[in-house]
Amino acid sequence: MERITWNQYFMAQSYLLKSRSTCQRLAVGAVIVRDKRMIAGGYNGSVSGGVHCIDEGCYVVGGHCVRTIHAEMNALLQCSKFGVAADGAEVYVTHFPCVHCTKALIQAGIKAVYYGEDYKNDPYAVELFQQAGVRMKKVPLEIPPMQTEQRDLVGRLIEKLEESRDPEVEQLRELAGHYFSLPEK
Repeated sequence: MERITWNQYFMAQSYLLKSRSTCQRLAVGAVIVRDKRMIAGGYNGSVSGGVHCIDEGCYVVGGHCVRTIHAEMNALLQCSKFGVAADGAEVYVTHFPCVHCTKALIQAGIKAVYYGEDYKNDPYAVELFQQAGVRMKKVPLEIPPMQTEQRDLVGRLIEKLEESRDPEVEQLRELAGHYFSLPEK
């Protein structure tokens, strides 16, 4: 089995954190990494103990949700809270950072920003990163294709289950087909 690259590994971690987001407008995750080790992570959501967008809707002022703390900021604040220096680290974030997060990342000493998706990439944010010497690289998340042996094993298991004539098996076969690209019956 082939191992995924470090960039894909950390980008996948940012997408996992994204799944914790409480903002309805855009879910974002961020992981701060130093020496191939995750030192902090964050997702966009409300202040701890506060009302969440998923519960009462976004609190939009001037086109922005003011209830939400961005993922990058939450990751940097986690570093601060636990006394972990972000200076010289890298960040993996699901979406290109906004201008405010860009400034915070630069001030914290982040040396590289890897992002999975473009999102309103502000030219000033790009300029700030360039002026500060912060590397930017788009690293789209790649889901590795399932290994042939695994797919074949799932297919054989389903064939055996279908012999039982259980009506639920057909539903499970359809669901498995979405995940495993199984051949049609």
